[in-house]
Amino acid sequence: MFAVIRTGGKQYKVSAKDVLEVPKMDAKEGSSIDLEVLMTSDGKTAKIGDKENAGAKVAAKIVNHIRAPKITVFKKKRRQNYRRTKGHRQDLTVIEITDVKVA
Repeated sequence: MFAVIRTGGKQYKVSAKDVLEVPKMDAKEGSSIDLEVLMTSDGKTAKIGDKENAGAKVAAKIVNHIRAPKITVFKKKRRQNYRRTKGHRQDLTVIEITDVKVA
């Protein structure tokens, strides 16, 4: 049994006990949250859309908040003495899927 959820503008295929790194969520560590369900499947049939998944629920627990590895952005224009270096670290939230209920 699995479900497709949406969080942070991205979609993830999840099942029970999966651990995911998703874009930062505003919730405390250890708290439980419900995620938006787009599709569910029990292995034989798939239900897609809001009307068919009216009772479907995906529960998750916030494990912790982390930062992704640093990405270096380097710009250069040759023969122009132009060089710029910047870096970026994305804030992430680690969640564990505790329950997937299919309607």
